[in-house]
Amino acid sequence: MFGEKDFQQLLVIRRLVDDLGYPVRILPVATVREPGGLALSSRNQYLDSVERIAATALSAVLRDAAERVAGGMAGGMADHRAVEREAAEQLRLKGLRVDYVAVRRCSDLAEASPHERDLRVLAAAWCGRTRLIDNWPAGAPAASAVV
Repeated sequence: MFGEKDFQQLLVIRRLVDDLGYPVRILPVATVREPGGLALSSRNQYLDSVERIAATALSAVLRDAAERVAGGMAGGMADHRAVEREAAEQLRLKGLRVDYVAVRRCSDLAEASPHERDLRVLAAAWCGRTRLIDNWPAGAPAASAVV
């Protein structure tokens, strides 16, 4: 089993197992989240109380961006770059230092064409000294557990 929180890593491990022909099946595990939406991570221990509140913006902004992408998919076209820019700006306004926000295909993390389905919005951002990563699927509610 492998967590979906680091979706990029999950895909790398799947590809490695396939390429090397290992008789192993990689099972994705839903991201576990705190009640405020912050994805559980050992890095969260480095957040102070003010940063922890700011950090919850990451999941909220990604969820909203994924809904916008899904809405565009339903309408036949989504401007992924605009969604990425707007999500990054929202994160900056919440006090996070953004490394990236990207809309990508789930199968290979390549840039998605406007008509593609099975997409995910991924991001990395700094909250104080802590680098946070998270992602949200477009077109479906994220499978996640709240603890």
